[in-house]
Amino acid sequence: MRNSYPVFVLRRIGQAVVVILLAYIATFLVISVLPGDPVSGMLNNPENGFSPEQVDQIVSYYKLDQPVLVQLWESLSRFLTGDLGVSLRTNLPVAPMIGQVAASTFSLAGAALGLALVLAFAVGYGAHALPRWAGRDLLRAFPSLFLSVPNYVVGLLVLIFFSFQLHLFSVIDSETPVGTFFAALTLAIPVSAQLAEVIIANLDHESTQEYATVARSRGLTQASLFVRHLLKPASLPVVTVIALIVGELLGGAVLTEQIFGRNGLGSLVQQSVTTQDTPVLQAVVSLSAVVFVVVNLVADLVYPLLDPRVRLTETRARATVPVPAPGRAPGPFAPSGLSTRKAG
Repeated sequence: MRNSYPVFVLRRIGQAVVVILLAYIATFLVISVLPGDPVSGMLNNPENGFSPEQVDQIVSYYKLDQPVLVQLWESLSRFLTGDLGVSLRTNLPVAPMIGQVAASTFSLAGAALGLALVLAFAVGYGAHALPRWAGRDLLRAFPSLFLSVPNYVVGLLVLIFFSFQLHLFSVIDSETPVGTFFAALTLAIPVSAQLAEVIIANLDHESTQEYATVARSRGLTQASLFVRHLLKPASLPVVTVIALIVGELLGGAVLTEQIFGRNGLGSLVQQSVTTQDTPVLQAVVSLSAVVFVVVNLVADLVYPLLDPRVRLTETRARATVPVPAPGRAPGPFAPSGLSTRKAG
């Protein structure tokens, strides 16, 4: 693995760059081929207050009088240099506009991910280790319950109970630490269900392995067996699941911001859709694609370092399905581009 790992890293970085560029091009083409030409309609609408000089500057900047491929090349060239364009609504550069609100969204998504992990491991451990009379079967039903309740319903219940009834935070200033906690809790509950399902399945699988039976025969308690032997192998697939749910976290954060009245990417997207500010929309979509691809790239690069059983595929016939070692069933998930084989 050591010899092939640098090659694997370079290959995955190259793939990530290609995916980001394709996502940007696809977003540009979708916006450009929209019927009705929203950009021209916005510039030519007298209610928007654009002077003829401003219209000429915008048309020249975005090459709107040129063919679509020329516009795409100019847009892609600016994107590669970090220039996300100029907002048609505010006439300000898009990158600083996103920078002002992105921190709020990313902090909310990060807090939600942390809470989701805590919830998932608590539910997973309880569903595996607690006796039936203590609610083990009830905990196993929690993931399905969490998934069946829509995010906006959870948000409204949290607002009514913790804000309106208990007055623990104010909806007027929900960006305080307490307000952020409850907004993150709203986002974390459905996300934790997917993680808990994976943890429960892997704990059930790992606890039937020979090494777990031997550990029990030596008198290890359930808690010691969980911490010393089951936690790590059961947690490895969670790395992959986290990478896969990043998009859900960002999308859920946008909706949660609207429910809690937070100023983030959600409000920026809403204003941009209302005013047909396509440069901002394209920048937000591209930024989301970059975050999703980068998180998946990090998961792919970290996974073989965490699990020594993983072997990197060498050539064109790269396997993406885990290959079980003899006597050991495969885990339910593995990052793309990786396969697991018997060590040694």
